[in-house]
Amino acid sequence: MEVACELGNSVRPRGALACLRDRASFHLLLAIFCLASLVWSQLAGVLFHLLPRREGAALGRFVIMAGCRAGLALMRLAGLARCDLAALDALPARGPAVIACNHPSLLDAVLVLSRLPDAVCIAKAELWDNPFLGGSVRLAGYIRNDAALALIRAASRALREGRQLVIFPEGTRSAGQGLGPFKPGFAAMAKMARVPVQSVFLSSNTPYLRRGWPLWRRPDFPLAYRAKCGRRIMVRGDIGAAAAAIERYFAEEISRA
Repeated sequence: MEVACELGNSVRPRGALACLRDRASFHLLLAIFCLASLVWSQLAGVLFHLLPRREGAALGRFVIMAGCRAGLALMRLAGLARCDLAALDALPARGPAVIACNHPSLLDAVLVLSRLPDAVCIAKAELWDNPFLGGSVRLAGYIRNDAALALIRAASRALREGRQLVIFPEGTRSAGQGLGPFKPGFAAMAKMARVPVQSVFLSSNTPYLRRGWPLWRRPDFPLAYRAKCGRRIMVRGDIGAAAAAIERYFAEEISRA
């Protein structure tokens, strides 16, 4: 027997058992994610005060990478997602860079960080008080986004220390299928640290966790995600002009996809 399985605004024919399996798997994995995030955040908050900063940050970044990778693996095993992230695997060996990505979905950071074991991320300031993520971002040495000058200095310092910086130049999720205006801070960080901007293009077949889509609302399955690496660009001259040129390049590449 087949039923119409309604997911968001789309309806597709699915077997009744397949719909039930997808529903159960989705809610189970969501519960596992929330519980694991809460437990690690509380433990990381304690370790933040006990461990030396350098060792604690390295541990925090590694656990985030391993947790993101494990979460995506569970989604694949459950038949909920397919991920082609092989293009990101070569980035850790290529040295420090500003990893600049387009930002269609809240899952973007999970996709990218799952392949980068020692990356630093710029995170919204409100996450520091979030019981599910606050301890994790503190321990990992992530950078708050609430003070522009301090943010640029901290990010540049992390890059000079040899780390990679994951950033979404739009500053928030894209509206619809388009690309929001880039903030020039990412170009300033790259220029100050004398490292390249590595462009990364993320695409998917789903609106899940795009702007306005809540975490608990089921999407259509299976989800498909792909990462593609683009140009590696050195920022020279005027920062605003360089950021605008990189934004045009992103817009051109996304329009071709």
